[in-house]
Amino acid sequence: MAQDKSQKYTTFTIVRHGETEMNRTLCIQGHADSPLSEQGVCQAQTRMHMLKDIHFDHVCCSDLSRAKRTAEILTIERKLAINTTQLLRERGFGAYEGRPIEEFLEENKALIEEFERLTDEQRWDHQLLGNVEKSSSVIGRLMTILREIAVTCAGKSVLIVTHAGAMRLLLIHLGWATYEEMPWGTIDNCALMQIESDGIDFFIKDIDGITKFPERIPPRHTIL
Repeated sequence: MAQDKSQKYTTFTIVRHGETEMNRTLCIQGHADSPLSEQGVCQAQTRMHMLKDIHFDHVCCSDLSRAKRTAEILTIERKLAINTTQLLRERGFGAYEGRPIEEFLEENKALIEEFERLTDEQRWDHQLLGNVEKSSSVIGRLMTILREIAVTCAGKSVLIVTHAGAMRLLLIHLGWATYEEMPWGTIDNCALMQIESDGIDFFIKDIDGITKFPERIPPRHTIL
């Protein structure tokens, strides 16, 4: 007898955290912690109401405070334990974490221009700076946790709260967009993507708050 698809695939609802104080002041966060701003709390509350009719069996989020706080708001009316993991963290930016984005861009202008000239395939394993995490490392840990959850939670619905950089790389990895189509600023705070997976194949089912080619945000940097 053929297996019911609903029993085979795990449904992931992946949400970016709400706006933080560092988002508001245009600073690089990476693995650094920054509290949600008032706007960020409102964004999470709005997304909570939008998700009210979706059943979740489990919740997993990045261990960084902005993701955990967003997960708490999204599940405030649900009796669910929030599981945290470093595998869902944002790209690490080393010594640049907490510093203005413009400083990073100006001090590494030549290196960033070199990165932008690479093909998508070359960008995955390119080391921009010694303390900036490679794209291959970010997607490697993200896919590890998603595959693990897909296998152990087959047929279940799982809420994931993570970060913009990780979500962008996931969309590129799954073929939904290219690097050039997904630069900095393409994923809004509390944006959502819904994916189904059996641990091997991944299928994008829904996108909300994510835009390709955002003309409103020049210049388009694909490393941030």
